[in-house]
Amino acid sequence: MFQRILIANRGEIALRIIRACREMGIESVAVFSEADRNADYLRMANAAYCIGPAQASQSYLLIKNIISTAEIGNVQAIHPGYGFLSENEHFAEVCRSCNIAFIGPSPEAMASLGDKITAKSIAQAAQVNLVPGSDGLITSEEEALAIAQKIGYPILIKATAGGGGKGMRVARNDISMKAGLKSAAMEAEKAFNNAGVYLEKYVENPRHVEVQIIADQHGEVLHLWERDCSTQRRHQKLIEESPAPNLPLSVREDICKAAVRLIKAANYTNAGTVEFIVDQNNQFYFIEVNARIQVEHPVTELVTGTDLIQQQIRVAAGEPLPWKQRNIPCNGSAIEVRINAEDPDNDFRGCPGKITKLRIPGGHGVRFDSHVYEGYVIPPYYDSMIGKLIVHKPTRAEAIACMRRCLDEMVLEGVKTTIPLLKQILNHSAFVEGRMHTTFVEQHLVSKERS
Repeated sequence: MFQRILIANRGEIALRIIRACREMGIESVAVFSEADRNADYLRMANAAYCIGPAQASQSYLLIKNIISTAEIGNVQAIHPGYGFLSENEHFAEVCRSCNIAFIGPSPEAMASLGDKITAKSIAQAAQVNLVPGSDGLITSEEEALAIAQKIGYPILIKATAGGGGKGMRVARNDISMKAGLKSAAMEAEKAFNNAGVYLEKYVENPRHVEVQIIADQHGEVLHLWERDCSTQRRHQKLIEESPAPNLPLSVREDICKAAVRLIKAANYTNAGTVEFIVDQNNQFYFIEVNARIQVEHPVTELVTGTDLIQQQIRVAAGEPLPWKQRNIPCNGSAIEVRINAEDPDNDFRGCPGKITKLRIPGGHGVRFDSHVYEGYVIPPYYDSMIGKLIVHKPTRAEAIACMRRCLDEMVLEGVKTTIPLLKQILNHSAFVEGRMHTTFVEQHLVSKERS
């Protein structure tokens, strides 16, 4: 087992990993930018080093600074968390060349699954359903129009290196196809330095269901059941839960088995998430693999009783997984809401600033994962997430009731947050009845003036 791990991240996930390390008797080395110099969680690490100025490109994304710190800190492994360098195969390769274990998949698996075209080929070989679309990257406007004529509008234009909704456009006719190709490619080039796009049939009002997997270095691949992440706005998740409501048992079992087949075919190790869309007839289609721990991993931890961060560390250290598939339970219902420093009434504009008052809800089955505190100043340089509020109850109805109570109990003043919108969602009949889809928030809760 590792004696000392560097955490190449910040905020909530950095604190989450520090806590896991402390419970395992592993020393942790934190890194921070100038903007995070006074972050309270840094004191919980065994050592903390500044790696650059506030801008992520000069600190958390600067590989040479992180590797230099790892060498100074005398660590055996690096945990990348989520975001930043967590899915950067070059970073994983540099770690390997420096004889530092990367707590995640191999650079080869990350590269193949990080490119959506290659990932689709792997899925096809593993007999996992794919959405009808182009066989590869679109090379011309004429090719795109021909494919659209063959499979029919609406069509989803997607960046091959995309994520977080960037480089995605919906085309409903030839005119919007031509415009969408150009704008999606430009956005993808800016965001990912890769302008490649491909086409898929756009599934109207789909559900977003993902499967948590973990694979060790001894050939064992297991799933830890599914999460429903359909409650989104502009492809950004707002609420996640497990198990997925109203998903027939046979579909649930099939989607989990499909995820395991794909991960085995990719020679993947460590934790990851296989994402699917599910249409109104419960037919599911593979969309992508997130080769890292997910923001929403706590809901899986609560229904399975598993510490995923600790398991990531154990797998990276070469330990075999401690269970068989039949031994992994899914007990009760867990729901997570993301509380962001954003103004839903003003186009979800980010709202950095000082938290002047904070009261965190509690009670049985309540968990709040966050690094903030009363008096904390949310910097303008990074993701707007303040924290994740998670509840776990025997039934979904009880979990919803508990989450409503927690959001009413929570006090967070000084900045605008998404709490009012989350309350609306939890009281909406579509959510209560488990009839969510990926655009229901825009359709029912966010007015045209705000969107």
